[in-house]
Amino acid sequence: MGTAYCDLQLQPIAGEWREGSSERRVEVTNPYDGSALLDIRLADHSDLDAAYLAAERAQSEWAATSPTERSALLQRVVGIFDARKEEIIDWLIRESGSTRLKANVEWGAARGITQEAASMPGRVHGMTLASNVPGKENRIYRKPLGVVGVISPWNFPLHLSQRSVAPALALGNAVVIKPASDTPVTGGLLLARIFEEAGLPRGLLSVVVGAGSEIGDAFVEHRVPRMISFTGSTPVGRRIGRICSGGEHIKKVALELGGNSPFVVLDDADLDQAVNAAAMGKFLHQGQICMAVNRIIVDESRYDDFVERFVAKVKGLAVGDPDDMATVVGPVINDKQREGLEAKIATAREEGATVLLEGEIDGQLVPPHVFGDVTPDMEISREEIFGPLVGIQKARDEAHALTLANSSEYGLSSAVFTADLARGARFAQGIQAGMTHVNDMPVNDEAHVAFGGEKNSGLGRFNGDWAIEEYTTDQWVSVQHTPRGYPF
Repeated sequence: MGTAYCDLQLQPIAGEWREGSSERRVEVTNPYDGSALLDIRLADHSDLDAAYLAAERAQSEWAATSPTERSALLQRVVGIFDARKEEIIDWLIRESGSTRLKANVEWGAARGITQEAASMPGRVHGMTLASNVPGKENRIYRKPLGVVGVISPWNFPLHLSQRSVAPALALGNAVVIKPASDTPVTGGLLLARIFEEAGLPRGLLSVVVGAGSEIGDAFVEHRVPRMISFTGSTPVGRRIGRICSGGEHIKKVALELGGNSPFVVLDDADLDQAVNAAAMGKFLHQGQICMAVNRIIVDESRYDDFVERFVAKVKGLAVGDPDDMATVVGPVINDKQREGLEAKIATAREEGATVLLEGEIDGQLVPPHVFGDVTPDMEISREEIFGPLVGIQKARDEAHALTLANSSEYGLSSAVFTADLARGARFAQGIQAGMTHVNDMPVNDEAHVAFGGEKNSGLGRFNGDWAIEEYTTDQWVSVQHTPRGYPF
């Protein structure tokens, strides 16, 4: 492995590592101890324009390269992920507050989608179709879109950028990334260094670290990108969808938005296994995951037993330094996130939820908070939490549990526990969500399996063959082999 990556306060814009042109700067800090990691001068409209235009110029030549060449580059990226594993994990811990466990999970997910993307160039298929016109042949060619704009969040920054970047590049597109300001390194700059080391031609991948208020709309509205891939909140996703469908330049959009995952425990469930899954699915990365358990729904006949076991389990979770191997719950990303969680805790109390477990908040360390006797109308049930808080609800029976599970505007991931797998599969198919897991937590992602949500949780699917569909387009070319007769 070469020397550690440096100069990450610079941005790769249009093939050149340099400072942004904005008058504004952002200091990136460690969420655990507040220490400064780097200071970045932000990008402005001129930088964004340069990045998109360079991507447009570089893309056609890249699309003309052979599938083998693009596949080989992605395989080199996988090799760099392996060689620089500890460096990548260290950045995830320091910049995003990831526990060491979560950082390893994220590294593995990002590596996995890169490995999957390496096979995509050889999996792109066209077709020929018969014609109703004598002597005509219909050909359908699958082609790259052109330039893809990727907007990624701060919670799983490496993976949630790479799951769009790797397939898009593998399929012959160019990419411009706008990472979250809290995590510009792991959300974009680190990936740019990795692809550069792997030999990606200049201009094909730019990163613009800029304020949403300054370049957010322009990133989406710009003439060049044919698609915007966005992971983040539902309100912002709605705005992006409106711009992409109703703006001057209509373009494709892939949206992975908010979640409110139900975790259902039926009357025949293995409670110990359900408790373990619920704890992992709720508190991994402090619950700052779109798929995290948000609502625990337990059959009333098992409610008291589940609550007792779950609270005992959660009491034992270590809270503290995310770099400590024993830590399960580390810091939330920033003060704004902590303040929002404090408000949710106060509201849950005011609305009558029973405090089953609490702890003292220390800086950005928010210990697990568990509430019982939660009802569907309470804020802790209605809204996405994005933190180490959870409420537990009672269901009268299986039908009521399904009604409670579906009583949300969101439909990303979900889970159900039961001893009867056929019952679990039937229940799962009744849940209005893009993903449901029987006897497992809702936090699941496999690089070859469709990932995405229903309702207000988004549009489109990531991973595997679904990514090939998202990052390419079809062109119909007809060939008239014999002269065609026309009526005039």
